Formats: sequence, C-alpha cells, structure tokens
Amino acid sequence: MTRRSCVIYATGIVCAHLLIVGIALVVAQVFQTMIHNRLKKELTLTEASRVFESWKNPPPPVYMEYYFFNVTNPEVFLAGGKAVVTQIGPYTYREYRPRENVTFLENGTKVYALNPKSFVFVPEKSRGNPEVDILRTVNIPAVAVMSELNSYSFLLRTFVSIYMKSLGVEIFMTRTVHEVLWGFKDPLLTKIHSIRPEVDEMFGLMWKKNGTHEGEFVFLTGERDYMEYGRIDTWNGLTEMSWWSSNQSNMINGTDGSVFHPLLSRKELLYIFAADLCRSIHLGYVEDVDVKGIPAYRFAPPHDVLQSPEENPTNAGFCVPAGDCLGTGVLKVSVCREGAPIVVSFPHFYQADDKYINAVDGLHPNKEEHETYLDLNPTTGVPIRACKRAQLNIILNRVQGFPKTKHLNEIIFPIMFVNETATIDDDSAAQMRTLLLIVTLVSNFPLLIVGMGAILLIVLVVLVCRSRQKKVRPTAKDETAYTQVSDKPEVEPSENNYTNQPMRNGSYIAMSPVEAQKC
Repeated sequence: MTRRSCVIYATGIVCAHLLIVGIALVVAQVFQTMIHNRLKKELTLTEASRVFESWKNPPPPVYMEYYFFNVTNPEVFLAGGKAVVTQIGPYTYREYRPRENVTFLENGTKVYALNPKSFVFVPEKSRGNPEVDILRTVNIPAVAVMSELNSYSFLLRTFVSIYMKSLGVEIFMTRTVHEVLWGFKDPLLTKIHSIRPEVDEMFGLMWKKNGTHEGEFVFLTGERDYMEYGRIDTWNGLTEMSWWSSNQSNMINGTDGSVFHPLLSRKELLYIFAADLCRSIHLGYVEDVDVKGIPAYRFAPPHDVLQSPEENPTNAGFCVPAGDCLGTGVLKVSVCREGAPIVVSFPHFYQADDKYINAVDGLHPNKEEHETYLDLNPTTGVPIRACKRAQLNIILNRVQGFPKTKHLNEIIFPIMFVNETATIDDDSAAQMRTLLLIVTLVSNFPLLIVGMGAILLIVLVVLVCRSRQKKVRPTAKDETAYTQVSDKPEVEPSENNYTNQPMRNGSYIAMSPVEAQKC
C-alpha cells in the first residue's frame, strides 16, 4: 500500500467518525441539554448559586423619575370648564433596594426576605428643584374627606363644607413638589387627627415610603423546578388577596419583576405581582432587542390587561363592588388603599379610552414614552433593561353639600406619573456577554464537529479524484513514437538489406506521441 493510499484511508476514517459523532450529538442535543441543566442549577436562589448575591444586592442602578401635572386654570375647571395641565419634571431619585432578613425555608426551596427601598435625589438627572418648584394640583386629603362623607347625611356634609372653608381648604392646593411627594402637615388632617388619632396628620404621595418595604415576601428558589425560580409564594402571609370580586383577580401570580426563570420562550406570558397596584399583571412578547451587545426579548403588558369587562370579561373581577366598572385603561385601587378614590393607569392614559384623554387638555400619550416593558435575556432570564411606568389619578365628581363641586361632572383627574428605570451596568454586561459566549460555544460544539467532518469529506473527495486521474494516464511505452533522423531515403527491408547491410545504432530516437514525421 502506497503512502497516498494510507492518507486517503486515514482521511476517510476520521471524516466518517466526525460526521457520525457530530450528527449523533446534534440529534441527541447532548450539549444543549448539558448546558441547560447547568443553567437551571446555577440560576436558583441558593446561597451557593451565582445569582444569589446579585438578587440580594441588585447591582444595576434603579432610578425613579417623577412627573407632575400642574393645573393652570383651576377656577375655569371648577366653573364647569375644561382643565388644562402642563407636565413638569422629571424629578429623579436613585432607588436603593437591598433585600434584608433573608432566611431560607423548607430545605432551601423557599426564601423569606424584606425589600426596603430608599431614595436619594439626583439633581443632574432632574429638570428642576423639588424644594423650590411650585405645583398646583388636586387637594387629595380634601377630596378623600368629601368622598368619605358621600354616604353620610346632607346636613353633616354641609357642616363639614363650612368648616373646611373656614380653614381655607380648597379642592386645589399649591405646594412645592417636595411637599406633595414626601409629605407636609395638612390642616384638615390635623383637625381630624385630634378627633381620630389613627388618622395621620401628614400627607404625601411617598409619605413613609422612604426606607420602608412593601410587605413580607416568601419566594420559591427554583430548587424543585426551575420554572418556579423567583415566583412569589406568599405576600404578607397571604397566598391570595381578598379585595377584588373574583378568585382569579385575587390571585398572587408571578415574581416581583426583578427575576425570571431561565430559558424563556417567545410564546409564554410572564406574570408580575405589583404590590403598589394591588394586583398581578401579565406581559407578552413584543420583539427582539439588543442592549449593550446582549440579546433580549422585550415583554410588555398587552392591551387586554386594563381592558373594560365589556371587551375582556376576565377583568370583571376588578370591579368593586361587582358591576361597578370603569372603562378601558384605568383601574380603581382605592379598595386596597383607604382614603381617596385613587385610580391608576399608564402615563397620559396610554391605551385608555379616548374619553379619559380628551377630558383634560395637555395629555399626549405615546408608546415610546409611556409604555411599560421588560427586556429579558432569554437564556438566563436576567432583566437587562426595564421601564415601569404608572400614573396616579383621582376621581372628581359632584358631592351634595359641597358647593365647590356643583359644576363638576365625574372625571378621572391626572396627578402624576412615575417612570422606574433600570439598565444593566457595564461590568455586569461584560460578564453576561462572556457567559453567553461560553454557552453558545458549548451548545454549538456538535455543529463544529460536523463542520470539521464536512471539510475532511471535501479533502477526501479531492484526494480520491487525483488518485484516479493518475491511474488512467497512458504508460511511457504506449506514448513512444519513432522518427527517422537520417537524411537518407528509407529503403524497404529485404533479405538482402538485412544480410548485406548491418543495422545502424542511433538511426531512430523517441519523440512525442504523434505520427512519425520526416526531418
């Protein structure tokens, strides 16, 4: 066997092995299964897991941007005209949200934690000074009192109306942004506090929310099933709520929005429990995006989340009492927050009925600025970028006994909205890109083997073809022709020639394979 034959046989054997092994690994998905199992094990809320520390102390900075609607014509509105508002802000605060009192339960399958939040003003990301800027907005404590007295006698309402007027309490108030946001001593609440001490004399939209938590959470760690990673098991000891009018609406579904299970699918719905909204919401896949070189799926609340029961009957459970429903795009949450008739929506009534948008001048809803969304890496389930946007509104209507409201028709009046944003930091993004590169290489290793086998197959074909060409080439004997080099004419051979004339050496020489030519 020649050296060339040995090379051909060796190449063929190696090529066959690579193709067989590679195709078998691709079909069996051995490496994909191995890497997926590794991800499922690493992405659990256990002290030994890589994600535990980032879950306990989230590295990406979270910013809260507060925007307010300043009322420019309160007198016209109270006289029956249309309110005009202008948006001011943002007033941006850095939010710190470490998890505290972390305790593992039931053999590491559950974890208890508190999530206190604190806020620090960031002037370079703000437009204005909250301690200086003046805001004219609805006097929420006064509206709360009027709403509470709506079921009492007309005589009592009239007496309270006169008393409120003597205190200088109006339906609209003028305060600094800082007071409205973080609290001030309200004159009406102070009088009520002297009668009913359980009523706080301070009011602010974020009063007592700086340095406090939203409740006691118990999360599933994903130790038993990776699909349960980060899912809320109980909130304040409850597995379901009791405020709404249906069992489905009272369910506590999903995570708190900070973590999700790995290996996400574009077809699945993600659930988030929002304690500030007193309900769970779902998000659906929108599109593929790229954040700092990291691939992500964008999930956002679909239109049916806040649809009216006429359009989406499953939302009938959020009507309290049953049958008392608002339109599309708004949710009344005063059932879980005692006091004023508070309504939440997306900013500028995005995705809401036109009647809410057109009731006030100065609202301009659009998807880019007012949509809530989450960008999640599908392999790890880690949030890469998040924008949670919600608007606070209050119901204003006519209340008998309060003359200032006599020209009012029911309206959902916008107060402010918040844009809570977070984007993965550069260090974490670099680590994520490295991790995803390793996952990609390991997952695609069988394809690399198949590719090498295919290259060797091409080499094998070339070697075989060249070997066959050499075997069919004519031999030197078949290719030889003879040409006379003597200048004498040829003489027919005869016996006399052979006997009388000896043969001459050098009379003929080898030439190319053509017919003999005379020189």
